[in-house]
Amino acid sequence: MIQMSDYKRIIPCLDVKDGRVVKGIQFVNLRDAGDPVEFAQYYEKEGADELVFLDITATIEKRKTVRDLVEKVADAINIPFAVGGGIGSMEDADNILNAGADKVSINTAAVKNPNLLSNLSKEYGSERLVSAIDAKRIYVDDQKKATDKILAKLDGGYCWFDLLTHGGTKSTGKDAIKWALEVKNLGAGEILPTSKTFDGTKEGYDLEMTRSMADKTGLPIIASGGAGSPQHILEAFTIGNADAALAASIFHFREYSIKQVKEYCIKNGVNMEL
Repeated sequence: MIQMSDYKRIIPCLDVKDGRVVKGIQFVNLRDAGDPVEFAQYYEKEGADELVFLDITATIEKRKTVRDLVEKVADAINIPFAVGGGIGSMEDADNILNAGADKVSINTAAVKNPNLLSNLSKEYGSERLVSAIDAKRIYVDDQKKATDKILAKLDGGYCWFDLLTHGGTKSTGKDAIKWALEVKNLGAGEILPTSKTFDGTKEGYDLEMTRSMADKTGLPIIASGGAGSPQHILEAFTIGNADAALAASIFHFREYSIKQVKEYCIKNGVNMEL
């Protein structure tokens, strides 16, 4: 019998701004998609394995994640539920977990203060700590120009992955793959890498980045940014070596159901729970 840990997971993402679910392209051009509580209830009925709730402008606007909304969403569902956005301290994380979230997702605050990850991991356990990593491709025509980076070989050249902060708006110049190795050592239990290059394009995930993080860290990876079809989600598992696939647009706007995606993946040899 397959253990739960052997199942690949489908995770709808609720990007929230001003209390509403929104969806954009490459982190901008946001459009309203609906009420987060209604979405959460809908996705649980649909068969989602988990949910991710990201307050996407909390860090940029220097405010905390909306706790009361987290409570409402958590009260409405029974599936695991991760929350990110504006969590910058132990106190913030404690508030979110006490509001009903099963996990917290940390990005910008961890880059600024890596000790936050290790302290959170010691306090709550790595299984409740997700390291969100936003990144974009930086192409180089000569690998000798980026000897300090972990390069991916692509058709016609190479690229490395620039670590971004503040909702994908600021470049750090740091290598995102190296940062993934660092967050593993700091105690993160999962990594949620989102490709700004592919986000919202519906052209598929950045499989090079996803696979590199999976292979180099050995941690569970949640592929994110770019899903447009069941085929893309299948590729996240079979090519990207992801443990979970996060998607928004294709589910929010009812282009595909979670059941359709799971049945497609199962048909193609992926273990999933229906």
